[in-house]
Amino acid sequence: MRTGIRWLVRTVFLLVFLAACGTVIPRPLIAPVKASSASSIHRILLLSGPIHTDIAIPLDEETRAAFSFLDAPDFPLGHPDAEWLVVGWGGRAFYLETPSWAELKPLPMLRALTIDRSVLHVGLAGHITEPQPSVTAFDISDDQMARLLHFVSDSFLRNAGEIAPIADAGYGEIDRFFDAKGYFNALFGCTTWTAAALRSAGLRTGLWNPLPQSLRLSVDVYN
Repeated sequence: MRTGIRWLVRTVFLLVFLAACGTVIPRPLIAPVKASSASSIHRILLLSGPIHTDIAIPLDEETRAAFSFLDAPDFPLGHPDAEWLVVGWGGRAFYLETPSWAELKPLPMLRALTIDRSVLHVGLAGHITEPQPSVTAFDISDDQMARLLHFVSDSFLRNAGEIAPIADAGYGEIDRFFDAKGYFNALFGCTTWTAAALRSAGLRTGLWNPLPQSLRLSVDVYN
């Protein structure tokens, strides 16, 4: 029993140490060259909660064209009140079956702690108030936005070129789930995907950000 407790304590300490290192060590190590001030500016948002993060991309002519494959009568990208496309990545079982903490079940939790297939959750949002603790904004150039759009678009799993929507899956009327590339586990979960999306847009994150809190801290320090 004592040996098991010692190994558990050591494991927890190692994970905390690695998470701390992953927060303070920047990725990439060398800061990217800043975009010319003459470049057009696009504002993107990092949305973070206690255990999950999303990217909010402004809905303009360019982004609506880039994600035209999502446009549908029940998901109207051109809706006049839609200002943001909100995208998150996560484990299939936990994401689909846990819209709120009150609905937490053992099996989805077990899948999240081990390994699971991944999905993308996509929603439309109206006005998002800034500033607030759960919202971090970044201004990026045309080229950076193009790379971000490519990264997000490329995260969708496609069959014969077509995205794979998950039938009857969603938390409300204007959000949808789609099969995504990659596999999910607690060490490389939603926040590591969000961090990779930010890096695709030329921003710096921590080396390894498994938690929303560590990602927020690293982007505040390095951007």
